[in-house]
Amino acid sequence: MRIYKTNEIKNIALIGAKGSGKTTLAEAMLYECGVIKRRGSVESSNTVSDYFPVEKEYGYSVFSTVFNAEFNNKKLNIIDCPGSDDFVGNAYTAMGVTDLALLLVDAENGVEVGTENIFRTTSNLKKPVVFALNQIDGEKADYDNVLEQLKEHFGPKVTPIQYPLESGPGFKSIIDVLIMKKLEWGPDGGAPTITDIPADQMEKASELNKQLIEAAAENDETLMEKFFDQGVLTEDEMREGIRKGLVDRSIYPVVVLSAAKDMGVRRLMEFLGNVCPFVDEMPAPVDTAGEEVKPNSDGPLSVFFFKTSVEPHIGEVCYFKVMSGTLKAGADLENVSRGGKERLSQIFTICGQLRTPIDELHAGDIGAAVKLKDVRTGNTLDEKGCEYQFNFIKYPRPKYQRAIKPVNEADAEKLAGILTRMHEEDPTWEVEQSKELKQTIVKGQGEFHLRTLKWRIENNEKLPIEFQETKIPYRETITKAARADYRHKKQSGGSGQFGEVHLIIEPYTEGMPEPETYKFGGQEFKMNVRDKQEIPLEWGGKLVVYNCIVGGAIDARFIPAIVKGLMDRMEQGPLTGSYARDVRVMIYDGKMHPVDSNEISFRLAGRNAFSQAFKDANPKILEPVYDVEVLTPADCMGDVMSDLQGRRGIIMGMSSENGIEKLSAKVPLKEMSTYSTSLSSITGGRSSFVMDFASYELVPGDVQEKLLKAYAELQEED
Repeated sequence: MRIYKTNEIKNIALIGAKGSGKTTLAEAMLYECGVIKRRGSVESSNTVSDYFPVEKEYGYSVFSTVFNAEFNNKKLNIIDCPGSDDFVGNAYTAMGVTDLALLLVDAENGVEVGTENIFRTTSNLKKPVVFALNQIDGEKADYDNVLEQLKEHFGPKVTPIQYPLESGPGFKSIIDVLIMKKLEWGPDGGAPTITDIPADQMEKASELNKQLIEAAAENDETLMEKFFDQGVLTEDEMREGIRKGLVDRSIYPVVVLSAAKDMGVRRLMEFLGNVCPFVDEMPAPVDTAGEEVKPNSDGPLSVFFFKTSVEPHIGEVCYFKVMSGTLKAGADLENVSRGGKERLSQIFTICGQLRTPIDELHAGDIGAAVKLKDVRTGNTLDEKGCEYQFNFIKYPRPKYQRAIKPVNEADAEKLAGILTRMHEEDPTWEVEQSKELKQTIVKGQGEFHLRTLKWRIENNEKLPIEFQETKIPYRETITKAARADYRHKKQSGGSGQFGEVHLIIEPYTEGMPEPETYKFGGQEFKMNVRDKQEIPLEWGGKLVVYNCIVGGAIDARFIPAIVKGLMDRMEQGPLTGSYARDVRVMIYDGKMHPVDSNEISFRLAGRNAFSQAFKDANPKILEPVYDVEVLTPADCMGDVMSDLQGRRGIIMGMSSENGIEKLSAKVPLKEMSTYSTSLSSITGGRSSFVMDFASYELVPGDVQEKLLKAYAELQEED
């Protein structure tokens, strides 16, 4: 492979909903470029993209695949991304380092929720979009209907470049209104026969050509003036106008093809090569200091690592983008993210699992390195004196979680190392060691996402594991005031232990008045506040403690020990052992012994007095409630709503967004553990959701009874 300059490179993310044919298109593109001599298929498990064992086992893409195509003296770096919502993190990564999104739409299914979600991400990242209507030869394919859907969902910027003379099984030719020619293919696809547009299509083609010229002219004042003067633009001028429109997202071109039959693929690549923006024509990325870093081959050398994979017989393969400068094999760089130095002895261009050594890569190009010492996904490596650092890839929040443990407890440390490594490969696999729940929790985008993780650990690493339900981080609190006292006394020869604490507790809310007088059993207790501590709790809420001791009943030096005793119980509530929150405590009396009183005595006395008062203060269990937003087709709305209500969800609102229904609800976390799987089942994988923590709310009485019973049984077993 020859070395390409920055102004000869285009970086493209190949994205789309599940089943839209991205892997098949990638095969056809590589075949058209001569990289492969024969096209593989997903069904035969022999494609360039899906080469990992887990992908061959499941028959769908799990990881993004980087490949390059040399076409008409241009280099197209393409990242083929999985379509399943469970593996959407790959699309976020790809769009972070590419300059254009080639968004495939299944011509049979039209605009799906997955299409909506991915397009929304391109909007957030301000990436140009080209729509490719794939599988236009499908039994139910309807070009006119899908084009109408695109315009309905994404607005008037949707602009056809081509249209088929016939969609469905009879598809074999298109009218291209950019070059104003008819393209026709034989049964084997490949290079088309190019002829003049038939007379019966000329009126329609001319009208679409005029619309395309107007859309192109809108993006350049010079072109606009020429269009007003002459009413036409040359083909090159149209390309220039479309390119500028792509950069500022004022045009979304639409092309049609059948990747499986290799019809329209070569023309697509010509369009990408001739019309889509080069690396140096896109807005410059910004580093963590807010500085624009232009892809200048003569600038300081800076390399950003965006992906890590572990491959059989090789180990870690680290994928990077040259952000600035020219990277040469053997370069010594500094890891500005982690510290230390790194030598890139060899650098490669990538085509799936094939790596070709190359001497140098210019700014904007994408490559890989192996056997690096200490490089992680998201790291930036710079030459000496350069201080660029990048952190522009933001991943979606996890939506599904399970507790994970090895079948053999002795393998716990080994499992921890494997999970750390797998997080490097896919940052949307998150791992948490929960001190509160006493579980190792893995989080992901859905059940398939975590099932894939399990398959890889058990088959690649030969480590049997099991998933368990994640415990729910309940909270305990009180709903009324209560009083208690406790005397801790222990004598066993020599100095003993003695401490007595009297206290009152009540629910705490922000802004409540200072404590004054309380009545219990006909007796009045007046508080004389001497000191106040507000303790924000790591798990939310507060513990507020007042020292109301008068007459020296308890020496002030023992108050910190009492507070430690209170915190012992806040960390392990009396009802279910969950964290307690939002409690106000008034320590108003007690006793001490001149010899036997010590810190441990008052810590134990405070802890036990608090436990007793807590149980008398009408304690309640709080559960985490999440804001859930579901995007679903209209025909699934009723089933989705019923399912949420069956999960104790409260519907907060409904709206329509570009033909997709949006449902907002508040749902307890306990009821969301299987939601990802259930939603996929109910809607045939056509819906998606996001969830964010909202608040802690009281659990219903029947749920509290079950939790108390379960905790009591657990305590008996222990």
